[in-house]
Amino acid sequence: MQPLLLPALVAAASLGSLQAFLQAPLAAAPAHKSVVASHARPLRDHVSQRHHHKALRRAARWSQLRASESSGSEGAKLRREQVLDALKVIIDPDLGQDIVTLGFIKELAIDAAGAVSFCVELTTPACPVKELFKTQCQTAVEALPWVASTAVTMTAQPVSENKQLPTGLSRVQNIIAVSSCKGGVGKSTTAVNLAFALQSSGARVGILDADIYGPSLPTMVRPDKDVVEFVGNEIKPLEARGVKLMSYGYVNEGAAIMRGPMVVQLLQQFVTLTSWGDLDYLLIDMPPGTGDIQLTLCQNLNITAAVIVTTPQRLSFADVVKGIDMFDAVNIPSIAVVENMAYYNEVDVDALADAAARLVGSSGAMPADAEQLQALVRSAAAAATTQRQVFGRGHSKRLADMWGMTNVVRMPLHADVAAAGDAGVPFVVAHADGEHAALYRELAESVVREVAKIRYGRAARPHVAYDEARHLITIDAGAAAAAAATVEPAALRRACRCAACVEELTGRPLLDPASVPAGVRPLGFAPIGNYAVSVDWSDGHKSLYPYASFVEGYQGRRRRLAEATAELEVAAA
Repeated sequence: MQPLLLPALVAAASLGSLQAFLQAPLAAAPAHKSVVASHARPLRDHVSQRHHHKALRRAARWSQLRASESSGSEGAKLRREQVLDALKVIIDPDLGQDIVTLGFIKELAIDAAGAVSFCVELTTPACPVKELFKTQCQTAVEALPWVASTAVTMTAQPVSENKQLPTGLSRVQNIIAVSSCKGGVGKSTTAVNLAFALQSSGARVGILDADIYGPSLPTMVRPDKDVVEFVGNEIKPLEARGVKLMSYGYVNEGAAIMRGPMVVQLLQQFVTLTSWGDLDYLLIDMPPGTGDIQLTLCQNLNITAAVIVTTPQRLSFADVVKGIDMFDAVNIPSIAVVENMAYYNEVDVDALADAAARLVGSSGAMPADAEQLQALVRSAAAAATTQRQVFGRGHSKRLADMWGMTNVVRMPLHADVAAAGDAGVPFVVAHADGEHAALYRELAESVVREVAKIRYGRAARPHVAYDEARHLITIDAGAAAAAAATVEPAALRRACRCAACVEELTGRPLLDPASVPAGVRPLGFAPIGNYAVSVDWSDGHKSLYPYASFVEGYQGRRRRLAEATAELEVAAA
């Protein structure tokens, strides 16, 4: 005979809640929902309708578990579903979906005693909300009445190999370009401190100093072992505090006296022949400007995103525009702007004296010892400190208005930043608790979030392949198109816009379409960055096609931004 739960329900109702009922032993749960409903009916005058239905649903789940105890597999399945349902309330703030739908929950295990364990596999070990996720997971699962304990392990997706990239880069997950269009704005300082800020959050990080003419990395970071070694035909990067390093300055201490083509060739060797191994982020300290070297890096590397470094002057803003335009041209999103030398903190002596007098007056006595005096001076100095914007107010609003860019980090002037760089110890390492270090960590969090949105929040670049059986080129644009498209090889070959097929100045066609045989076929495809694909043809020609020129529905970042802006204007009107 089933024990009646009416006394427990009455007691719970007298307290204004059903807490006592929800904490009742599983053995006392009725076998059918109707039994609970019949006993709960007289209490509707005492318990709110919302709490009443919540109790019924909870009791029904308990009844299902009790009824399924005779069938172990059914009970285990039901408990697993309840855990996953509980975890679906946790939403990734960057990707906009719950962690169950995103496939983050791995190795879920539940034992007979109610102990639950599982892994949360994030997109990156540097996820800025991983501790919050862990707390939310524990809270959500432990709210289930039958759960005795919860063990949550935070992990990250394993490194995957990209066989389309050179061997040295094949296990690098994300490449971040740190760029500026003029020298002397603190680009290398930003690249180094951003790298070590990412590393401190748990990521595997490397830095490539791509400035052959003026390498800064050997001065700013002192490696643990200052010897360049080779592993087979590849260069082993140096390391400092777990961050991998490579620079022309580590190999050759003299000046790089060479012409542009030689520099490009040398840089390609550094990029492709360095054995980076497993990296979550490779930061490239780009040389200043928008010339051959910068374009070569953008075209030959699968660069994920760019960080633009500048100063608040009006003249520097023009360089920011040039830099963003260059990356837009090759479909590399600019995800953050760093304004160095944005301000400095100045202590007004008169204000300091007034603040100290007020503090002494409020306490009624002078400090009794040195420690109290120091505390008084610090409090007074904080009250008397103002920000002096030496080079102007900056361009945060214009960046947000023109490109929708909200990740603008304003770095104050601080003498210790330059001193740390000259000493070979990054500022975020030497002064981990300082204001600058906190700002670099904020920048690192912004980079991690934006990269996650790029990689997992929208479609990747189109996949182009040759279907030999049908003699067609297939184009899978993912979310950019409803279905995979096809194009005849001869039609794509005739659409080549290279200098040998189209006159650059006038746009006059140089290729006779009739000269392209109908049986021409692609011998191979090679992605060029994020914006184009290179095709080797059977007639000996080599073409470069931007995806936007032949993939229906594919949009570059600038076009996506323009359409989004137009939609906002229509909505506002």
